[in-house]
Formats: sequence, structure tokens, C-alpha cells
Amino acid sequence: MSFGDPNNPYGQPPQGQQPPAAPGYGYPQQPQQPQQGYGYPAAPPVGAYPGAPIPTSMPGTVSTARVLLWVIVGLQLIGVALFAISAAGVEAAKNDPALSEEPAFEQLSDYSSGLLWGLALFALAWGVFALVLAVKFGKGGNGVRVTALIFGIITAILGIYPFIFVGLIHTVLAILIAVFVGNAAGSGWFNRPRY
Repeated sequence: MSFGDPNNPYGQPPQGQQPPAAPGYGYPQQPQQPQQGYGYPAAPPVGAYPGAPIPTSMPGTVSTARVLLWVIVGLQLIGVALFAISAAGVEAAKNDPALSEEPAFEQLSDYSSGLLWGLALFALAWGVFALVLAVKFGKGGNGVRVTALIFGIITAILGIYPFIFVGLIHTVLAILIAVFVGNAAGSGWFNRPRY
């Protein structure tokens, strides 16, 4: 290290001045420098630099979470159609005794048409919720991130029961959504400054 280095822990000699001589010896005395911890100033917190990079495009993991939300919207619409068809089938089987003996309607006899219509309505509402989240990903803030995390966790729990294959798909997609919006890239995207 040279004396001209700004990171020199011993400081720079005074410019244009002679240091005072030590009493009685005539030798120059080294001026006292303040302690700075290894000679380097403390770094400002991350993101505090005026030129810190601000994400301008959605990170890949966040974009993937958005696509997975769109997949859930599609699956919810399929679920709405299946629940509505099943509810209509149960109502038709109740009105026509010959239909109630068909093998396709034997499994549906355990459910009431009101329950199936309620499940269709719930599937539609959950699909609309996923749709709104997917649309808000581009300009949403940290509230959208937290809501997407909660959506992913609740969807994963709801996917475990009572369905086997479709529920497993929902569970895997929901876990991936929660992980992708909860990681550092998701946090950086949703907490970015907006002008």
C-alpha cells in the first residue's frame, strides 16, 4: 500500500504541511488518525446506493409463478364444468328413476345437487382469485406477494383432500407458486420502487 491509496489504514500524510516536531527530539511526530476498523469505511446497506439496480423485467421464477397461476385458472374452469355437469346429472337422475340405475350416476347418488353446485361456485371463486393474482403480478407490490403466498399455501392444503390426481396437481402447483414468490427474486420484484 502506498500513502496515496484511500484505503490505507494509516492515512495519508498532511498535504503541504510539516508535522510538528516531537518535544525535545526534533523528529517529526506521526499525527494520530481515527480508528476506522481495518481502514475501510462501513458499507451502506444493500439497496442504499443511488445507482442500485432496480429490476425492470420480471424474474424468471416470478414469471413462472404467474404462468402456474394461469394453469390453476384453467384447472378451476375445468372443475367448474365438471361440478356443474355432475350437479345437473344428479338433478336429472332424481327426476328420472331409470337414470338413477345407470352406473355413471351410482357414484353421484352420494352427493346432493346443492353440494355440487356449491363446489362449482367455490371452484369458480377460487379460479377468479387466481386470475386476479396473475393479472396483478406485473404492477403489484408486497401485498400481492403476501396474498400469492397465502393463496399457494391454502391451495396446497385444499388439494390434499378429497381429490387424488387433480388435487396432487393443485398441491404441486401451489407449492411452486409459494416458493417462487417467496424467494429473494420474488421479494426483489414485489418490493421494487415504483414511479
